[in-house]
Amino acid sequence: MTNERPLILITNDDGVAAKGINELAACLRDLGDIVVFAPDGSRSGMSSAITSTLPIKYSLRRKEEGLTVYSCTGTPVDCVKLALNEVLDRMPDLLVSGINHGGNMAICVNYSGTMGAAAEGCIFRVPSLGVSLLDQSADADFSESCRLGRRVAELVLRDGLPDGTYLNLNVPKLPRVKGLKVCRQTDGRWTREFKRSENAAGEPVFWLTGSFERSSDEPDDDLLALDNGYASLVPCKIDVTDYDFKARMEGYEFI
Repeated sequence: MTNERPLILITNDDGVAAKGINELAACLRDLGDIVVFAPDGSRSGMSSAITSTLPIKYSLRRKEEGLTVYSCTGTPVDCVKLALNEVLDRMPDLLVSGINHGGNMAICVNYSGTMGAAAEGCIFRVPSLGVSLLDQSADADFSESCRLGRRVAELVLRDGLPDGTYLNLNVPKLPRVKGLKVCRQTDGRWTREFKRSENAAGEPVFWLTGSFERSSDEPDDDLLALDNGYASLVPCKIDVTDYDFKARMEGYEFI
């Protein structure tokens, strides 16, 4: 890799062979030197999980001018940690996680391996972005999410991000979106989350399912934007401190 061009680290939670990550690498190729470092298979829903009781390993899958692709046995966050600590010869100028097969809007940001990887990059003070398409099919059309992901990546490379902030970009399943809106995370949660059935032995087993229920509707929330044909971009923070309540608690007498 050359030191003159930006270094861009790409990862995901769908696996190194997924269509989304390969199209993302292709559409960012001319912005800098690309290193893809991704799980060897699907790790969806891993959030910020790390592998702590077993060793992990990685292998080189492809190397050419301006592009190196590695496969790793760990989680998305393992991939980021290993790439930054052991593999890359310098810190990346940008980390992009995705393009995820399926949305990561609203509360899903807390469960997503895609966004867990973006958060990990942010922890290392690498400007980081997660990109997701609201289409779970293996052969989804990623052209619009590539276009928007590239545009946001260009802006981040140019202007950077504040320390402790990373970005969550979601794109609806449309040939062309109406625009991109900077949003807040929709307030809500998943309900009726399991479907019960039985295995061959007659024992109960449970399949994750459910439906999302909003707790409130705000004019700038991400689900509303997506429902109306816009892509949503939510700035997220690593620091989860509730500073308003902290100020109130400082007046408490605990002892």
